[in-house]
Amino acid sequence: MSASKIIEGMREAVAYAQGRPVPVRETVVAVPAEVDVKALRERMGLTQQAFARCFGFSVGSVRNWEQGARRPEGPARVLLKVIEKRPEAVLEALRDG
Repeated sequence: MSASKIIEGMREAVAYAQGRPVPVRETVVAVPAEVDVKALRERMGLTQQAFARCFGFSVGSVRNWEQGARRPEGPARVLLKVIEKRPEAVLEALRDG
């Protein structure tokens, strides 16, 4: 990062602290509408119990999602999508926690 970007950021921070309007960047990320939990779990070769234990879900939640009785809420869907794409990253983060 260049010095001019750092100075610009500091000026914006001061302006914000003083209540003046500052330009903001907004990133909008769409939460996936559906995640096939059963297919994801089976692809990983895990039982419902093992999947729940590995990723911090309750077994009941995993069972309900797979049976269609419930649908994962936004944060769970995001986590499931990350597990789908990069399970090793999630496991590493949880191990280091």
